[in-house]
Amino acid sequence: MTQPTSAANSRRDRRALLFAMALAFAASPSFAGTYPDKPVRLIVPFPAGGATDVMARGMAQRLGTELGTQVIVDNRGGAGGTTAAEAAAHAAPDGYTLFFATMGTQAINPALYPRLRYDPLKDFAPISVTHLTPRVLVVGPQVSARNIAELVAQAKARPGALTYGSSGNGSSSHLAGALFESMAGVKMLHVSYKGSAPLLTDVLAGRIDMTFDSYTVYEEHIRSGRVRALAVTSSRRLQALPLVPTVAEAGVKGYEVSNWLGLLAPAGTPKEVVAKIHAALGRAMATPPLREQLATLGIEPTFGSPEAFGALIRGEIPKWAEIVRKSGATVE
Repeated sequence: MTQPTSAANSRRDRRALLFAMALAFAASPSFAGTYPDKPVRLIVPFPAGGATDVMARGMAQRLGTELGTQVIVDNRGGAGGTTAAEAAAHAAPDGYTLFFATMGTQAINPALYPRLRYDPLKDFAPISVTHLTPRVLVVGPQVSARNIAELVAQAKARPGALTYGSSGNGSSSHLAGALFESMAGVKMLHVSYKGSAPLLTDVLAGRIDMTFDSYTVYEEHIRSGRVRALAVTSSRRLQALPLVPTVAEAGVKGYEVSNWLGLLAPAGTPKEVVAKIHAALGRAMATPPLREQLATLGIEPTFGSPEAFGALIRGEIPKWAEIVRKSGATVE
């Protein structure tokens, strides 16, 4: 084997020294004091126009105001959010690239993708959870069940006859249904779609019996009566649907699925910069217009410490790994 030359060693040592000096400079109080002095990029793991994008843009606008700079949304859809997460994980840790992480990118994908090119824990610095988006168990017009007890009874009477659709194999809507099957002791047929839009079309047309999807997707159709919301998947009722019980209230004790989203920075981002972003984010998420807008969409704005967000991700990874295993979900 050819040994590296002394010149090569010297160049490598110089690069290492320069990198160490750059990190030291970035972590210095003077750097934190001038941050930010240019626009911040927010990588979003789904295309423009969807629910995740709507949440990201509302947050980005308020966060930019609080930071005193522009926060530019960078939509990078594809591969269940892994493309965006990988780009964020490998970005410069200087506070100018942030990631709008989802339960899928940080907690579900590690069980779905055997060769994930980012570590959901080691490659990121948590800032805070920002949004909780409970799902709604919606049934189509052809389903006679008026509540969860009747739905479970029908499913038990005809194992595999009732269908539930999701926005993709291994998606949170798929796994919410798989968890319901497991905890309610029923067997239903899962049908995978390429996103919520085609699924919505089939639910409205009666070609699929039910779904565990975002309230924002079905809001107008629930209000018009074209579909029925039997329950919400969170631990408490939605402000937008005060008369609709939770799945747990309706009889499936212990059931809870709340899709969470939050802000991460690349690992190694200076602590002073993370603290500055965290403080600005807290003020942004407390803005009454933003909170009111999210409430009308059935989305709960939230805020917490970086440590609490890190603990949430660590706890969710094994939970969803077990659900993925039981469901047999695989990446298509």
